[in-house]
Amino acid sequence: MIFTLGQTELDELLIMIKTKLPDGGVVILRGDLAAGKTTLVSKFVKFMGGGDSVTSPTFSIQNCYENNIFHYDIYNHGFEHFLSLGMFEELEKEGFHFVEWGEENLISLLKRAGFEAIVIDIEKFEAIRKYRVEEVSSA
Repeated sequence: MIFTLGQTELDELLIMIKTKLPDGGVVILRGDLAAGKTTLVSKFVKFMGGGDSVTSPTFSIQNCYENNIFHYDIYNHGFEHFLSLGMFEELEKEGFHFVEWGEENLISLLKRAGFEAIVIDIEKFEAIRKYRVEEVSSA
């Protein structure tokens, strides 16, 4: 399923994530620098009742927040480094796993492993964001 939302419908997007992944799962976030990937994670943490301050895990690779929300960034280190650190196994933990800069090879691996996942592509248009959401089906 693919659709587009503007910034004013962000609450609908947060509800959709929780609806599509009621027991948690993986959310791949893609978009240019400053597109709003970390902002989306921050809004989701607040939506789920968390009070944590959300920052990009660009250098730490993983941040953990209240209510079993995990946040990864593989931009600096790449997919192979992510795997070599055993981070793929982290995705098996109960909760919501937001992965910034998820590549096609990660999506393919998620499919083969049977993970519940969605991909959100974010495009920035001046003061608004467009969100394209696609479900990842198991192979």
